Amino acid sequence: MEVNHAPLVSVIVPVYNGEKYVQACLENLLGQTYKNLEIIVVDDGSKDQSGDIAQQFPVKLIRLAENKGLSAARNTGINAATGEYIHFMDVDDTINTDYYKNMVGAIMETGADVACGGMVNQKFRHKIIRFKQIEVFSSIEKKLSVTYVGRWGYVWRYLFRTDFLKKHNLCFEEGRFIEDLIFSMAAVYYTEKLVVVPGAEYTYYETENSIMTKANKAHRHKVHQDWLHAKKLMLDFAAEHNFKIPGVNTGKLAYKWWKIKNLLANW
Repeated sequence: MEVNHAPLVSVIVPVYNGEKYVQACLENLLGQTYKNLEIIVVDDGSKDQSGDIAQQFPVKLIRLAENKGLSAARNTGINAATGEYIHFMDVDDTINTDYYKNMVGAIMETGADVACGGMVNQKFRHKIIRFKQIEVFSSIEKKLSVTYVGRWGYVWRYLFRTDFLKKHNLCFEEGRFIEDLIFSMAAVYYTEKLVVVPGAEYTYYETENSIMTKANKAHRHKVHQDWLHAKKLMLDFAAEHNFKIPGVNTGKLAYKWWKIKNLLANW
């Protein structure tokens, strides 16, 4: 892909009190071999220096006056994006150097609306997946099983065409955790072509005191309630569109075997 013809990718990075991670995250993005990036940092009412640190880099910084939550920050980023493609990046995670080069290349080569890259979960070995070759999937069953989106709803696994997201009015439900599960599920369902991409790897870290790891009892109760809410939305969506979700309400044995194979491959 020639640099002069590389489409713009909007990378949306929400941050709330993440001053420990902002610099490393932005250096990771700016060190990509793919250079045509619009990095949108949404400072979600941080009480620390997150926004001030981000301002030192060539990014589009949006400061929210108060903390509105991850969903609102991501929706703000979508509305501000001018790129042909959108990717969501968590401030405390990393991607490999050729991530956008390989993701954009695959999506342009195949004409897909959504690309799915590999992922490494630093805590759970069975949640490591790397694709060996570019493959395109169109059937609902194949799209759902190759991504296992019903179990792994992480939105940062995907690169989306911006016009595809807007066509289907995809946005994040605000005021909830586990907000990306139904977003990712709907995107995988609606796309006519989903391409999986080798050589694109997102590393997820469970950092101390993050949204999902806070020890506060009330917080953890809300996370649990929002997980139940997200699961219901997902199952209702599947019922409305008349499909089963691999690993959730069909193919559970196949999913368990797939996890075991992943675990053995990455031991």
